[in-house]
Amino acid sequence: MLQIAENQRTLLKDGKPFFYLADTCWSAFTNITDEEWDYYLYKRKAQGFNTIQINILPQWDASATDLDYQPFLEKDPHKLNDAYFAHAKELCVKAKQEGFELALVVLWCNYVPGTWASKLFPDGILPFDCLENYVRKVHEVFTDLEPLYIISGDTDFPEEETVKYYLHVGRILKEQAPQCLFTTHIKGRYSYIPEDLYGLLDLCFYQSGHNAKDLTMPYSLSEEMQKKYPGKPVINSEPCYEEMGYSGNMYGRWSRRDVRRAAYVSVLSGACAGITYGAAGIYSWHKVKKGFASLLGEGFDMPKSWEEALAFPGAWDYGYLKMLLTELGGEKLVPRQELLLNPTTDIRVAGCGEDLLLIYVPCNTKVRLQADLTGWELRTIDLAERFAANVGFTVKEGETVVEMHPFGQDALIVARRAGE
Repeated sequence: MLQIAENQRTLLKDGKPFFYLADTCWSAFTNITDEEWDYYLYKRKAQGFNTIQINILPQWDASATDLDYQPFLEKDPHKLNDAYFAHAKELCVKAKQEGFELALVVLWCNYVPGTWASKLFPDGILPFDCLENYVRKVHEVFTDLEPLYIISGDTDFPEEETVKYYLHVGRILKEQAPQCLFTTHIKGRYSYIPEDLYGLLDLCFYQSGHNAKDLTMPYSLSEEMQKKYPGKPVINSEPCYEEMGYSGNMYGRWSRRDVRRAAYVSVLSGACAGITYGAAGIYSWHKVKKGFASLLGEGFDMPKSWEEALAFPGAWDYGYLKMLLTELGGEKLVPRQELLLNPTTDIRVAGCGEDLLLIYVPCNTKVRLQADLTGWELRTIDLAERFAANVGFTVKEGETVVEMHPFGQDALIVARRAGE
């Protein structure tokens, strides 16, 4: 079972430190065959993932599928389809048997009045009077698997009625499943959580998202969330997805390096309870020659097939980040940005206790620190190739200048006090 650690910044599983490394598979319950699910679990387990984020109801921008898994009979949300939920439970049981935790979205924003997505799909808004029956079904089917319940999906809170829906759902489920952890998944580049809803949450998710106009979002939103909502773990639950087209109908796609950067700057800025990976083609479970709603919402470009997307290299980078933090004592990680003297916020500095610093350098340059690292040992890791090299530094009048590393891409400097 997942729990909040005593430090109120990280998570525990069965009493031991747990770095939440999730993959985004929103469309699992509607688009994936049993055989595909088996292979997906095998692959993600090998890469180091320990959690899967899934939308309980059909994802609004799922890729087209020949499967016919529908949660409601006759498209009537008052008539729940037991077969749909039984199949979803089977997939979840398999995932748990393979060692995965489940993070389940209860009500994506297109089902809730007032949200940005419900304005695109007004016919899909659920009647308020069907919510209690649906939520009790969610509890009946999934709570024994001890999931992290994500009350909202990609939402904003523009109207009182919007908040009313989420509060109703959250309160019913919290009463039914008090042993489970709760959070929300809010829309990209957004940090507002209504006070009453926030009171139901155990940790805070944010979404730096897929807009390429402001690349500070992974760390600036992290800092904003920690300031606004102190005392609860923070996770970037939707950074840019690998090979996904930029949002807002901009031309371009997020690269392996882009998604790796988003992970490191999120975690080192204090969103250190975990990180979520996403791949275009996986979250919507896209198949060759099938349609994709690329003209809706934020206008994402066509994804590759799930088979191709499952092989994207960025997933291995995220697994490597988890391995590093596990070995280095990441449960002690705290931002130390005040040590950086370079005139940029893109280089991120964090510490694990008094004897270890981690410095993410997205572009090669000398790093200047307001710290005397005399007697420390510094090693640089090439995060693309995972080569490691010793790196020189000088100390003068209490300041340390770390020399440029020998690699051509982004790198992580691991600085240890000698003997530690």
